[in-house]
Amino acid sequence: MITKRIIPCLDVKNGRVVKGVNFEGLSDVSSPIELAKYYSENGADELVFYDITASAEGRALFTDILCETAKSVFIPLTVGGGINIVEDFDRVLKCGADKVSVNSGAIRNPELITQAAKRYGDQCVVLSADVKRVDGVFRVFAKGGRENTGMEAIEWIKRCVGMGAGEVVVNSIDTDGVKQGFDLEMLEAVCNAVNVPVIASGGAGKESDFTELFKTLPKVDAGLAASVFHFGEIKISHLKETLKENGITVRTL
Repeated sequence: MITKRIIPCLDVKNGRVVKGVNFEGLSDVSSPIELAKYYSENGADELVFYDITASAEGRALFTDILCETAKSVFIPLTVGGGINIVEDFDRVLKCGADKVSVNSGAIRNPELITQAAKRYGDQCVVLSADVKRVDGVFRVFAKGGRENTGMEAIEWIKRCVGMGAGEVVVNSIDTDGVKQGFDLEMLEAVCNAVNVPVIASGGAGKESDFTELFKTLPKVDAGLAASVFHFGEIKISHLKETLKENGITVRTL
């Protein structure tokens, strides 16, 4: 069985980690540098760093904070926010990122995925899809969940994987920050559509939500969460022990 990954997510705004509910009502949490170091030393398998307002504000990602964050971790780091051209990949990778996440930039120019995959390899290109149900249909949202693109999400994700995205993060806006469990229906639809690693994001509230995720959907490769880790509601080391006890393969310290 493939080892399942546990991934904390740092949503960064104005140089600070923030967290909200359904992508709204953001509150201050901590310094991304301190939090990243803590997770790197306490069992996280990877780390995701999102500059969450870069696309909406039409600017490049803050590289100074990213460089300091990258120096403090010894686990794979995925970075996203304001990635619009291939040169943005280059800049972020030079800051210490291992993988680059694209969302709004790919929506504006899907060829960005192909260009980046050819230059840096599929394994470096992560599609981050912010998805919400609209009249019962999974729709892709852009600009940090602010703008409905009108595109059907599963077809969009399939298209991007076909163009070279080597991994998909599925962010369910419906379950984000609600802490009632992952969006299993949405994740199953994505897993059935693509053959690359799928990371579940949005909805984790307790350890059993991760157990349910991996038991129900064995194709899901990783569980990503933010506030439950940031506020100590779930300790990653304890979560991994719980997963092991439930027959789920994880990497331990």
